[in-house]
Amino acid sequence: MTIRFAESERSTVGLEWELMLADPETGDLVGRAPELLSALEEQSADERHTVTGELLTNTIEVTSGVGATVADAVSDIAEAIASVRAATEPAGIALLSAGSHPFAQWYDQQVTDKTRYHSLIERTQWWGRNMMIWGIHVHIGVEDRDKVLPLVGALSAYLPHLQALAASSPFWAGERTGYASNRALVFQQLPTAGLPWPLRTWAEFEAYLADMERTGVLSDATEVRWDIRPAPRWGTIEVRACDGMSTLPELAAVAALVQALVEHFSRMLDEGRALPVLPPWFHRENKWRAARYGLDAEVIVDADGLQRPVREHLAETLALLTPVAHDLGAAVELSRVTGILESGASYARQLAVADETGDLRRVVGHLIAEFEAGLR
Repeated sequence: MTIRFAESERSTVGLEWELMLADPETGDLVGRAPELLSALEEQSADERHTVTGELLTNTIEVTSGVGATVADAVSDIAEAIASVRAATEPAGIALLSAGSHPFAQWYDQQVTDKTRYHSLIERTQWWGRNMMIWGIHVHIGVEDRDKVLPLVGALSAYLPHLQALAASSPFWAGERTGYASNRALVFQQLPTAGLPWPLRTWAEFEAYLADMERTGVLSDATEVRWDIRPAPRWGTIEVRACDGMSTLPELAAVAALVQALVEHFSRMLDEGRALPVLPPWFHRENKWRAARYGLDAEVIVDADGLQRPVREHLAETLALLTPVAHDLGAAVELSRVTGILESGASYARQLAVADETGDLRRVVGHLIAEFEAGLR
């Protein structure tokens, strides 16, 4: 099997952000995307951004065009959200984003009426119906197909850092889970989801896809749902490990970190240097630790098993990547990662509201207010 990897400009950026639709008074999810999407999709047809539906009718996804910088992609997202709000506000619908809704129940949600979604639910059953999860996807352009799998391997060591920064799903169906990112562990229950297989070359990736198609596991590369994956159609590496970011500035910060990491490792390849890799069992442990403890996790950072607090290792990584971010025009956005480290990720802020009020509806109100404030 031969899989074409599209041409893409190096270190360009594309963003996808899944947004919840909620009743602003009760905080309950509302499955009203179908009544909004026809007009929204038509309005975005000639724009750089797109507005589309998702698995559940309580979700709208906004997607940027190809940005030369993080700021370009974020501007597209802001314009997309403005168009969505022009439709949702008169309809009495609020927008918010997090990895999970604090108290919604899966059996109250409706699946979008598309064949691929019905097929997913038919195959995955209870786990599929429980996919009340929202995330972000960060695409970074890669100019050489042969770089893709080595970059995926090196970036996998930083998935727990990204997961900890984005963690925003401490509640599930009304329960306090004890996890910073419950979404991370729920999502990996789907077939082909979770951590990537440790493939080294494009030929190995093609062989993997051929095996999966031949055995009926998937029909094409888009059904590979790894936490980080090649996206052949776009010529990108796509990071999918993150919960839904609760604000636009935080989305920009994580996007800048992903972009700078990809560029940093790409430069190492250009110089003929070997990229650092961890054994897959360390990746698995790191993912669990980041899901459980968020920014308080201690992660394994090298093949010898050295362990470091993720906050400290992130601070060191930011210092290393700041010159790269300057070159990419993303220094301001990257610096906002420090703000997340100082003020806490969304999961911590949600828990603080719950502890203060004892009311998960107030947590939803907090998320709605944060989302709004982040657009100003």
